[in-house]
Amino acid sequence: MDELKFRREAYENPNSHDVDFLQAMRESKERAAFVNDLKRLDDQLESALKVDVPEGLEAKLLLNQQLHQHQVQRRKTGVTLALVASIAFIAGISFSLLRLGPVDLGQHALAHVYHEKVAMQMEDDISFDTINTQLASMGTLPNARFIEQPGRVLFSTYCDFQGVKSIHLVMQGEKGKVTLFIVPVEERMILEEAFADNRYQGVGFSADNAYMLLVAENHTDLDNIKDEIKQSFI
Repeated sequence: MDELKFRREAYENPNSHDVDFLQAMRESKERAAFVNDLKRLDDQLESALKVDVPEGLEAKLLLNQQLHQHQVQRRKTGVTLALVASIAFIAGISFSLLRLGPVDLGQHALAHVYHEKVAMQMEDDISFDTINTQLASMGTLPNARFIEQPGRVLFSTYCDFQGVKSIHLVMQGEKGKVTLFIVPVEERMILEEAFADNRYQGVGFSADNAYMLLVAENHTDLDNIKDEIKQSFI
C-alpha cells in the first residue's frame, strides 16, 4: 500500500481492520503514530457529542440516530468541517517528520518490493532511452543516464522513497528477477552496502549523485546486475 492510499484509508477509517492497511501501519512508527492521532480525534469527537440525554425513550433514540448519522457522514467525507484545521495541522507535522527523519534505504527497498507485486509480474522490454527520459524528467538527476542497455529491463516507473521521487526498475537476471531503485542522494538517507531478510538479499552503492539499491532472491544475480549498472550508468 503506497503512502497516498494509506493516508486516505486512515482518514476514512483509522480503526480499519483491512490486512494491507494494518501491515502498512506496522511497518512504520510514523504511520502508527499518525493513525493513533486520528483515533484520538475520533474519541474526542464522540465525547463532545455525548450530552446529557433527557429522560424518555424517544429522546434517547433521536440522539443515538443523530450520532450514528454524523459518524457515517464523517467516514464518507474524510473529516468533519469542525476538525479540518486540526487534522491538517497534524498531517502537516507528520509529513514534515517523514521528510526530515532518517531513511533506511535497505529496509525501504525491501518493503517496496513486497508491496509492488505487480512490478515483478511484468515482462516488457524497456529501452535505456526510455529510462533516461524518466531520469531527466525528475529534475534531481539532470546528468545521470545510461550510456547503453543494462541488460533486459522488464518494468520501469517512478516511485516514492519517503518523499523523494525515484526510479523503480525490474531487470532480468540469470536466476530470477532483480529490482533496482535509483534514488537521488539526500543527507538523511542511510545506505548500507548489504541488507537482507528471510527471502530477499540486497546491495547498495553510490553512482554519480544517486544511490543504487538492488534486491533479488539470488546473490549471483545481484553481483551480475551490479556490474552491468556500473558499466552502463554515468
